[in-house]
Amino acid sequence: MDKKGKETPPIEIGKKLFVTTDQFGLIVDHCLGDNLSDRDSIMDIIDRVLEKYQLVSSWSTDKGFSSKENKALIQEVFPDLQLIMPKLGKRNKTEEAEEKSKPFKLLKNAHSAIESNINELENRGLDRCPNRSPEQFRNYVALGITAYNLHKIGKRLNEIKIKKEKTRYKKIISAA
Repeated sequence: MDKKGKETPPIEIGKKLFVTTDQFGLIVDHCLGDNLSDRDSIMDIIDRVLEKYQLVSSWSTDKGFSSKENKALIQEVFPDLQLIMPKLGKRNKTEEAEEKSKPFKLLKNAHSAIESNINELENRGLDRCPNRSPEQFRNYVALGITAYNLHKIGKRLNEIKIKKEKTRYKKIISAA
């Protein structure tokens, strides 16, 4: 039987998952965003992360978290925190200048790694969850994040091992 016209795209129904990574790309915090918008959840995420890790010097978010109220509140409560929160929509001259500054651009470029982290989470099994209950789903997400972090750590340890072996072989060759 021939199909004529365009095929209908697959329907995706998903849960919102907020992940926070550190400078090494490890996921240090996650939560499910049940019935929460990005703007409504930012303060809870920051409070939870800063309670665990006091040495946070910068924070980078997507445009979805951006609002004048959130930015002002975060800068008031955490004045030493370097906040990278790109504005959604049109920017005025001060916001334009801030977003074109070198520190902003550097930290924003580092933020792009989070998108690859999310893609890698899907490759670690979070693209599909066979469990049905909310509790089992939370466990499945935590297991996927654990697998992701273990993979990152193992990859880094392997890189260190290879680097040490190369250095050792160079010393052996130069000694001969």
